[in-house]
Amino acid sequence: MFNREEHEVRPREALAWTAGWVSLALLFNFGVYRYFGAQHALEFFTGYLIELSLSVDNLFVFILIFSTFGVPAACQHRVLFWGILGAQVMRAVFIFLGAALISSFHWVIYIFGGFLLFTGGKILLGHGTEIHPERNPVLRLFGKVIPTVKEFHGGRFTVRIDGKLYATALLPVLVVIEVSDLVFAVDSIPAIFGVTLDPFIVYTSNIFAILGLRALFFLLSAAMESFHYLKYGLGLVLLFVGGKMLAGAWYAVSIKFSLAVVVLLLGGSILASLLRRRR
Repeated sequence: MFNREEHEVRPREALAWTAGWVSLALLFNFGVYRYFGAQHALEFFTGYLIELSLSVDNLFVFILIFSTFGVPAACQHRVLFWGILGAQVMRAVFIFLGAALISSFHWVIYIFGGFLLFTGGKILLGHGTEIHPERNPVLRLFGKVIPTVKEFHGGRFTVRIDGKLYATALLPVLVVIEVSDLVFAVDSIPAIFGVTLDPFIVYTSNIFAILGLRALFFLLSAAMESFHYLKYGLGLVLLFVGGKMLAGAWYAVSIKFSLAVVVLLLGGSILASLLRRRR
């Protein structure tokens, strides 16, 4: 509904939109507190922080994809608009399938926990999720199946030439964006199940984090080197959440303690990154 017009987004505009989306999420969080109580409100806020932070890694991959394919700044807005819309649908499917699995087979949560420990360990060791757009098999298959021109035609995904319909160079970029988000969803969605099993809280915290991604992308794209240590903070968060899920059968970690740990790890990594940049 918001800000659909194609244009190059400047840092000041991106900052205003980012503040708006965060404010909207906090307003929704207040509504959760009023109608469902403090426990659910804390679960939402913790989940929102985790998903928003994990999405930062996704944004850096978006920057890589756009630079690899040479996407003009004015076209990036349109790709992100449809890419994030598709991400909402995919994550809804993932979340409700995950909730159904955990409801029927509780042992699945231990698989999720083990997967988060594995992913967190990879990030800390410097072997995080790597995506090479130019090698993407989906992109290769796309070029073989759908006739594609090599040029960009503004913000259009298709163009008609001599009566025949072709995909523009922008449509494969959208496909790669969607595939990359699918890869990151596999990492991020199990993390939120470590905070709460309520599908409503899981989905809304995830979606509010995604809604602000487009504005956050343009805000961070100009300062992508500023958060050098953030990935280590994310890795520690995944290790903590994974350990919490595995230990759940013997010891229940309170949501307040979980929130404090997440804020401490993420805030500390961001502060360390900013201090490193100043030096």
